[in-house]
Amino acid sequence: MDHLRRIIGEGLAKAGWPEPSWYETTPDDPGKGQAEQAVRDGAELVFACGGDGTVMAVVTALAGSDVTMAVLPAGTGNLLAANLGLGTDPATGVEVALEGGRRRIDVGVCDGRCFVVMAGMGFDAQMLAGTSEQAKKRIGWLAYVGGAVKHLRDRPMRARIVLDDRPPMPRRPRTVIVGNVGRLQGGVRLLTEADPADGQLDVAILSPNNLAHWASLAWGVVRRRDRVPLMETYTASKIKILARGTQPRQLDGDLIEPGRSLEIHVKPRALLLSVPRPAGDPDLAYDVSTAAEAAEQIREAARE
Repeated sequence: MDHLRRIIGEGLAKAGWPEPSWYETTPDDPGKGQAEQAVRDGAELVFACGGDGTVMAVVTALAGSDVTMAVLPAGTGNLLAANLGLGTDPATGVEVALEGGRRRIDVGVCDGRCFVVMAGMGFDAQMLAGTSEQAKKRIGWLAYVGGAVKHLRDRPMRARIVLDDRPPMPRRPRTVIVGNVGRLQGGVRLLTEADPADGQLDVAILSPNNLAHWASLAWGVVRRRDRVPLMETYTASKIKILARGTQPRQLDGDLIEPGRSLEIHVKPRALLLSVPRPAGDPDLAYDVSTAAEAAEQIREAARE
């Protein structure tokens, strides 16, 4: 924490920005109340520094406002930081905020909570539940591989998927993922056509039934093929996933209470986000390497 404070303090001071105010999260409030208090105190930009739960809480607080959110990777996982190309480097996150790239992006809304990356029901949430916090701290996103292997042979769920006002689609998927941006942990792009500012959410229905199916699907995703075997993709502004039995569920990599349904709608251009320049590319990580190189001055100042 001391090193993180030095990185942020040195970076902002070097650019002539005022000294930041700090609002610490708690187990009961991972960031929503603190972000709301920062706005009441006059903040124009709020750094969300933590894992997926903290980012989601801050997004929920800031969605619909003119206050900018910047992301600093921390915690045991941060999907938005991965989609911004920040890796685990908070200095690059500070540099991105200083360079002034800003973009209004859509947010997904589920049960009053906002997310900006992905929500899901089924295997993806099972994978998260099967991954220990200790493993994530020790080896990072690779820990999710172990969580995934535990559930590769599980049975598919029976579900009906309703997109906007179209007829229900009966399916037997392993998972249904609703995404606003395309990258998973490790930089793998699952939704290659996802645009976070198009007013639509992308829906991926994954239906592998055995290990060979999983291998074929994974190879298609890694190779970024236009058509991936056993994966259907759609776009919609309202999504309902209705399962016959209770299923694990997640929002932005954070587990929520299991349930038999997942209902989501989009809130167009609701979040003002700090992004690498140029700010208009659908890929939020476009040209982040320039900011990463410029951030070396911040890292050196923090080491002194």
